[in-house]
This record gives sequence, C-alpha cells and structure tokens, in this order.
Amino acid sequence: MDRSEHKYTAVIRTEGAAVRFTDRYDCALFSASLEADGESVTLRVEPKRELCFRELSVYDEPGIDGSEKYFLNGYQSWTDSREWTSGEKMRGIDHIPAVLVRKYNFDKYGDYNFARYSPRSGDLHGWTYAYIRRGSDFLLYGSLSEGCGFTKISLFSERKRVKLSRECEGAVYSQPFDAISCAVLRGSENEVFARWQELSGIPVSGAPQIRGYTSWYRHYQDISAEKLLHDLDALTASGMAADIFQIDDGYQTAVGDWLSTDEKKFPDGVAAIAEQIHSRGLKAGLWLAPFVCEKNSDLYELHPEWLLKDTDGSPLAAGCNWSGSFALDLGNEEVRDYLRNVFDTVLGKWGFDLVKLDFLYAACIRPSGGKSRGQLMCEAMDFLRELCGEKLILGCGVPLGAAFGKADYCRIGCDVGLSWDDSFVMRQTHRERVSTKNSLLNTVFRRQLRNFFGSDPDVFLLREDNISLSPAQKQTLAYLNHLFGSVLFTSDDVGTYSDAQKRLHLSAERLTAAEGAEADLNGSELTVRFSLEGRRRELRFDIAAGKRIK
Repeated sequence: MDRSEHKYTAVIRTEGAAVRFTDRYDCALFSASLEADGESVTLRVEPKRELCFRELSVYDEPGIDGSEKYFLNGYQSWTDSREWTSGEKMRGIDHIPAVLVRKYNFDKYGDYNFARYSPRSGDLHGWTYAYIRRGSDFLLYGSLSEGCGFTKISLFSERKRVKLSRECEGAVYSQPFDAISCAVLRGSENEVFARWQELSGIPVSGAPQIRGYTSWYRHYQDISAEKLLHDLDALTASGMAADIFQIDDGYQTAVGDWLSTDEKKFPDGVAAIAEQIHSRGLKAGLWLAPFVCEKNSDLYELHPEWLLKDTDGSPLAAGCNWSGSFALDLGNEEVRDYLRNVFDTVLGKWGFDLVKLDFLYAACIRPSGGKSRGQLMCEAMDFLRELCGEKLILGCGVPLGAAFGKADYCRIGCDVGLSWDDSFVMRQTHRERVSTKNSLLNTVFRRQLRNFFGSDPDVFLLREDNISLSPAQKQTLAYLNHLFGSVLFTSDDVGTYSDAQKRLHLSAERLTAAEGAEADLNGSELTVRFSLEGRRRELRFDIAAGKRIK
C-alpha cells in the first residue's frame, strides 16, 4: 500500500442532489466540515433545522492495488467475517426465492434490507471496522462512535476507494453531530488495534478467560433439573478447570415468558439449580433473549401492544426461530418495566451471576422513534448494562460495535454445528447460518476484539455421541477456540471423556498461553503463527475439511 496522504471527499445528501466537498460546506439546511489529523477523519454536520439525511459519507483513496487481503466486519455476531481478496464477492440473499425469504425471514438476521450486496468482484462492505492488509502492514478503519448510527465501510478494490458511511435511515437530526468519526491507522496489527482502542476512549477489557459448561449443544431445549445436575456433577468430578455452569434455552415455558418456568422440567424452579451450582464453587449462568418473544408465548397473546409493528401493522418478525420470533418495542415503557422485573428476578431473587443475552439485534431490526438502527442498538445495550449492574453479560447476536465497553463477554461468530459446515441446502442461505467452519473463521479474524470484551468463540466439543465432527475437526475446533477465545465452554458430559479426549483437552489448554497470534488464509489453507514457551510456532489447517495439515 502506498503510504501517501489520504485523499478524503465528503458526500452529503438530503432530499435533493448530493453535495461533495473536501473542506467545508454551508447551505440553508446545514453546514459541515471535513477534518483529518493523520490518525482519524471526522465529518461534522450542523443541521439548521430538523433534518433527515439520505447519505452521510466520506470517500478515501488509500493507495491500494487489489493485491491485498481485506477484512470487513460483518453486521452482527453471527455474520461470517473473514479476510477477502479482490477476486471474491459477498453474497446476500438475492439468490434465495422470495417465497422462502418470507417463510423463514432470512432477511431479518443480517443487513440485507438496508445494505446493497454488489455483484462485482472486490466490492465488499462491513460495519464498524475494517482493515486492508499487505503482509504484516495493516491499514485499519475503526469507528470512534456508533451512537448516532452504525458506520458502514465499503471497499471498491477495482476503483481503489474506501467509503465510510453513517447508517442514518429513520434518524432525525437537529443538533450538531459527527456524521463520520473514524480512526484511520497504519502499522502492525498490534499497533493499529491498540491505538484504535485508545482513540475510542473505551477502557481495555479486564474480562478474564472463563471456562465452563453450557447446556445447549448437549440437550438443546430438552433440558431438565435431572439432566443438568448430572452434567454439573460430571463437571465438578472431572477436575477440569471451570468457572461457570450456564443453563441455556428450554427452562422457560415460552420465549418471552422468562419468569414462567416449566414445572415439569424444573419442579423446584431454576433458582434451585443456581444454588446447586454455587454449592460447587461455580458461577451460575442463564440464557435469555430479552428483546424477542415467540408466537406461542403469553406475552405475545396478552400484550400485542408491546410488539414492534411491520409496515402492514402486523407484529414485526425477528426471525423464524421457535414458533416464530417477534421483536419487542423498547420505546414502550411497559416493555422496559417488564424487563426490569425479569432481570431483578433472575439476578436478584434467583441469584444468577451471568446472563447470556441472545438475539439482541432485534432491538434495532428497523429504525423507529426518529432514531437509526445504531442509535437504538447502542441505547439498548446501555439499558442492559443498567439492568445487570455488576453482574456479567455475555452478548450474542448483536452488532458488535454497540457491545464495545457494554458487554463483559460477547459472541464473535455464529453457532457451531454438530457437523463441520451444515447441509448443502443450508449453505445456500444467509450469512448468519449455523456453521462450525464459519464460526472458526470468525474466531480467527475477529481475534483483535479481545481488547473491547472477552471474545466468545462458542463451544468446543470432544464427545463421541450425537455428533458428526471427525476427530480432526474436534481438534481444530478445540485448538482455535483456545488460541483466540476468552470464553472456553464445552457442551459435553465431560464425565464420559476417555484418556485420549482428556489429553486433547490438555493440549488445547496449553494454547491459552500463546501470544502474538497472527493468521493468514490462502484458499482453504489457514496458517496460524504464535509464540509459546519462548518459541515461535506455526499451525496449518485445511479449513474446508476442518483438519490440521501436518
């Protein structure tokens, strides 16, 4: 990459024609200034009355030639996020028949309704941060504020341009604001990411690595007090290091009815399980999806006024999970009061220490109340932090920039699967689908975010039953999770581990001491380099097959 000065041009569009400028602009509707100081670029806009903008962008010409590797952060936790080349295309959901999109709500999980997926090779986009890499030289673009709208970063490799845009649909602006506020930094990987954090003003995450168990991939929703206590006893008897035992989906009578426990599964309630977890010296975790409810819930039936509405006045779908997933209206104070009671009960009366908060993107599934998606998501994360106080938050299914400094831990990839890359049919769907392969690539290429929160790469699985992963794929999953993750959970009955499985777990554990990890993806070959015990080491994997290359 050429280290010449950046060439910035601002573009602002209201209802009329777009205006372009490189310094300052003033008209009857607004005034604006574009400033760069060598480490950041800022587009400052001062509306002269209430305004909605159709575009707020800054173009850069950073001196790329198309030979570099490009990383553009996907919209939310589950969105596939890896390094790309100029010969590749990002695929949205245009190839899926509209009838299937409507049936399964594929468009609700990602950015498909508000970001254009270009058919041109090398035209790529992402959110909050991106980098261009040539060898060990990084050019990082990192948003310094998502509070008034998400920052979209588009790269046009053939035209050698980068575009920084404020997602502003639905937002009404009346006060001066930074339409673009973005760090632009060159240097080594450690240099640019450390400096980005300094400029952001977000303290370095002090979240330690945590180890433990989650019930989801062992039982899915088919959990009970008996099953969980069996797994708890197995974990504590195993001698494996553990901090947290987390109960996942399935304890409640319906998604949304969080205080209505399934009495057949948990005759003494889940608080009794929390007590048992504490008696083993572990923290107790509980899964919630606070911003959605399912169609078969009492909440959906009794409080239709609590639901966000679609353009036709019907409840707004947030996906196709359970009996149907629908978004709650956080602008309704009754919804907030309901959630205050839920969190007071779960964290106070029931005594849980950590909440895994899932499907959080539903808080910003569409603009509302004169606020953009980014504004809504950031405010929702502030609300969750307020509700949880000093208790731990493990965020999931969330646009990551909104979780910086708000979540103690955060998922950085999609769900792993019990097979390596799911079925052929599922591979043709959205970027947020279940995939062990995609989850691991996200773990590798979002590795730098451990400064902003403890990174959750999802679970590692070593068991033999109810799984289609090969021994080599289990090793790959365990190794990469331990190299790059802060949340090291399994979802196995660890009491059944053989001596070979225990040895594999110990060999993965040793990798948590690795430092200075770097990664490179060429085709399907993933190379990871790191320092361990005073030596520089290298691991290579065939990521398509999920096996280590000797």
